[in-house]
Amino acid sequence: MKSVKGFSKLSKEAKIEWLVKEYLDNDQEAYNIIHSYWHDDKDVQKIHDEFIENALTNFYMPYGIAPNFLINDRLFCVPMAIEESSVVAAAAKSATYWMNRGGFKAKVISTLKNGQVHFAYYGDYDKLLKFFNRVKYKFFEDTENITENMRKRGGGIRDIQIINKTFEEPNYYQLNATFETSDAMGANFINSCLEQFSETLKRELLMTTEIEDEYKDIIVIMCILSNYTPECIVHCEVRCPIEDLTGFEGVSPELFAKKFEQAIHVARIEPYRATTHNKGIFNGIDAVILATGNDFRAVEASGHTYASRTGQYRSLTDVNIENGTFHFYIDIPMSLGTVGGITTLHPMVKLSHKILGNPSASELMMVTAAAGLAQNFGAVSSLVTTGIQRGHMKMHLLNILNQLEATDDEKNQIVSYFKSRVVTFPAVTEIFGKIRKGTVDINSKQ
Repeated sequence: MKSVKGFSKLSKEAKIEWLVKEYLDNDQEAYNIIHSYWHDDKDVQKIHDEFIENALTNFYMPYGIAPNFLINDRLFCVPMAIEESSVVAAAAKSATYWMNRGGFKAKVISTLKNGQVHFAYYGDYDKLLKFFNRVKYKFFEDTENITENMRKRGGGIRDIQIINKTFEEPNYYQLNATFETSDAMGANFINSCLEQFSETLKRELLMTTEIEDEYKDIIVIMCILSNYTPECIVHCEVRCPIEDLTGFEGVSPELFAKKFEQAIHVARIEPYRATTHNKGIFNGIDAVILATGNDFRAVEASGHTYASRTGQYRSLTDVNIENGTFHFYIDIPMSLGTVGGITTLHPMVKLSHKILGNPSASELMMVTAAAGLAQNFGAVSSLVTTGIQRGHMKMHLLNILNQLEATDDEKNQIVSYFKSRVVTFPAVTEIFGKIRKGTVDINSKQ
């Protein structure tokens, strides 16, 4: 193994040959695997190659759909890209369950996003604030060329403020700006505005007589948007009479509602449980975000920060049971886009948007929140009734059989065998061994 200079300047084929030689022992199978994931259409492959630097091949994820999402009285078929078994099935099952109970109701409460110019200033704060208020309009003027197209779509800069953070870090201040980016994710737009703000701030400081010369030479630390979007919130909920909570094996609607409520309360007060609880929510959310070409890492980071906003990490979902009504809901920050980025480049992303009816950013936020709520309802329902492993392991069964290199006939036999049995890895390997050796009649009781 060795280091390399100028790797990014090599052709794709040369990159692969270097990798296989230096890190994969000239393994011809590894070489073939890398090439086997290239797209047959050279134009499509070229698009994929240009998404990132040093691209060698494609890394496929299963792409499925969860139908029957009734959201605000409109049916959606929701695309999901994820490798974890049971996620799509659970979302689809929950969607169908609530479709027959009024569906999901969702609304976008706000779509504002934030960015900051972080800087150090060593003079008097009151003088800085007075100066800023006088020249504030110039920040809008100096970014008119950047914001022109965004303003035509109803977006733009909403406000800019000076934030004094010196009580936490000496001499530390922010220019905090709020933005509306319409149907775009807006990261490049926001960052471009912020960088211009820093230039405007430095220029205007040099020209003012309100601040002494020795304090005009500020230090701009950085200019960057924030992925925490507590003013970009979507609310989604389901509700029905308690007596309609039917269909859970061996559990009455009243007992189901009570156990479900207690389970959510546990996730509200216990961070160990809340972490896994919210991970399940993001199973649904991330799958939709990936399928629609958005940034799941940004949404997750924002969601986890939001879950900690009270000083303790808590569940993102909550439940109310009053006057015989079951009410389950989520409030979550979510910054999504339907234009820009790879939304108009990646063929499968474009297809996902078409499946969803080419939604606006706000509509996509509501669909994505519904997927997270559905996933959470499915997971918690299993936990308080049959247990999570029963459904999860049945979905994981094919993964186990593929690891064992079972034939299609063996898979069919074993899947049928476990329809009425608990799936565990030892149990699967045991029956697989017996079937392969021909020592068991799969139709007989074991």
